[in-house]
Amino acid sequence: AAHCVLAQNPENVEVARFYCYTQKTIAKRLVLRQDPSVKRTICKRCCALLIPGVTATVRQKRGPRRQRLTIIRCLSCGQTKRFPNNPKHQLWVDQPEAQLENQPQPEPQNLSSKAAAQASEPQKTSSVASSAQNPSS
Repeated sequence: AAHCVLAQNPENVEVARFYCYTQKTIAKRLVLRQDPSVKRTICKRCCALLIPGVTATVRQKRGPRRQRLTIIRCLSCGQTKRFPNNPKHQLWVDQPEAQLENQPQPEPQNLSSKAAAQASEPQKTSSVASSAQNPSS
């Protein structure tokens, strides 16, 4: 919705910011993970939608150890975001360990071991109850 508002009239930054803020608060309230591509398009400080040339500036820079960076700067508040331009870089969400279907499943316990544990519990409680009734022993 925020993209549509800014596409129709680029001066409606406040309406787009309201939509982004609402989306962010709903995701927090419902404990939902936002996709990294969505997170990258919203400013953390002022919740403005970051569109290159309209609400943000984008620069390419060489960082330390000859690592290339993409720097996105919000024009509303001045907040900067830095992202690596490494072609081998992979987000945690995209890695195989992060996928739920690749996680090891816990083995279900046998019913016989559960039944044996439950059968031994009443015997323990009955011996404690009988010693409480008969304090002389």
